[in-house]
Order: sequence, then C-alpha cells, then structure tokens
Amino acid sequence: MIKKTIRAFGWLSMILLLIIIMIPTTASAPLPQAVISTPTPQADGRIVYIVKENDTCISIALLMGISEQELREFNNLGADDCQFIYPGQEMLVGIKAEDTPVPTAEVTAAPTATPFKGNGSICIYLFNDENGNALAEETEQALAGGAVSVTDRLNTINLTSDTDESGDAVCFSDLPEGDYNISVAIPEGYNPTTVMNYAIAIGAGEVSTIDFGAQPGSGLHPAFSEESPSPLLLALGIFFIGAGIGLWFYVRKMAV
Repeated sequence: MIKKTIRAFGWLSMILLLIIIMIPTTASAPLPQAVISTPTPQADGRIVYIVKENDTCISIALLMGISEQELREFNNLGADDCQFIYPGQEMLVGIKAEDTPVPTAEVTAAPTATPFKGNGSICIYLFNDENGNALAEETEQALAGGAVSVTDRLNTINLTSDTDESGDAVCFSDLPEGDYNISVAIPEGYNPTTVMNYAIAIGAGEVSTIDFGAQPGSGLHPAFSEESPSPLLLALGIFFIGAGIGLWFYVRKMAV
C-alpha cells in the first residue's frame, strides 16, 4: 500500500512539473527609456526647447535644470500662461554666455645650452724607473730614445714622436675629444716596468699626462720578464723528480 502511494505521488509530481514547463511565461514589457537631449545653442546664443506632448512648465524646468520662475521670465509667461503651452512650441530655456578669452602669457624659451665640442691634449712621459716600482719619482730622470704614438679609435688620427733628455713630456695638443690609444716603444737595452699600451678618453679642454717606465736590462722587472719559468714546466719537473725518487725506492726494496 505504501509503495503504491509513493508511486502515485511520483507520477503526480512529474505531471505537475510538465504542466509548469508547458505554461507560457509572460514577461513584463521593458519600460521605454527616456532620452533627454540638451538643446544646442543657436547662432545668437539662445537655447530653445521644443515643447512635447504632455510637457508642463514644471517638467520642462526640471529637464533643463532651471527653475520654473526662470522659465517664465525667459518666455514672458504669466501665472496662467503655462496652461496653454502646446507641442512644437519653442521656449527659451537659457542664453549661452559669451566665451571670455583667456589671457595667455607669452613664454620666452630659455636659451638651450649647446654642448661644447672642443679639443684636448695628451702628454706622455717616459722615465728611467731605477727602482722598478712603476712610479715616476723626483730622482728618476726622463728617458730619451723612446718612440711614442697616439691614434684615435677610428684610426683617422695617427701621431708619432720621440722622447728626449729635456725632461719634458711629449705632448700632442688640439686633439678632438674622443677615445685614443697610446703606444710606447722603449730604447734598446731597457725593459718595461709599466704597460706600454694605454687607452684613454679625453674631453674638451682636458690635458691628460700618462707615465711610462723602463729600466736597464740588468734590472729586469720580474713582472715583465720574458725568461720567467713557466708554471707548467715547473710542475712537470717536480712530478718527474718525485716519480724518479719513488721508482728508486721501489727498485731498492725489490732488490732486498
């Protein structure tokens, strides 16, 4: 009995569901959207509103953002005249104010600083580095017989000169600002104590002096010695010596 009741309830639920689905739904029609266009000022500056059906002085004043009193004054309407307005009637709702010209201050542009393009100088001092410390000291004299050259990065400038015993540096003046490379060849019988090639950038009005040192061959500076033993050869020598000693002990032990 209970099963039959449940089954009947199930069938009834399905029927009710089908009826609900099949009943057409009626949606309420959307309300018309109100479109309000602000009247465009005419050539004489008058802003005119065209009266529409069902308009009143109050509704027009609210739409145009003015008071009813202002609307009456604009159109010379008496207390009862608003009852007789009609569709298509032109009503003055405002007057456009004349644009007041805004005074513009005359701006005088400040003079722009022109980048200064000029020349600089490079001076090269080759000295006898007696103590080999790569520093030009007061007691160390200029070294004659050296050759110096200055070239720019584009190799459009290539200047050469020789050093002498005057004690003065060799200077190259009126060089356009830019990047340069300096090379120095020392006299025969001397070894360098500083690098002999140097890159430098000079600007307009700058004077750059670069020191280069060298000393007689008997005082060869270790850092620039061409006869310094190779670390690899030294390591190989130690290896072979150690291997020889080990082999000697091994042979002696086998002989015993």
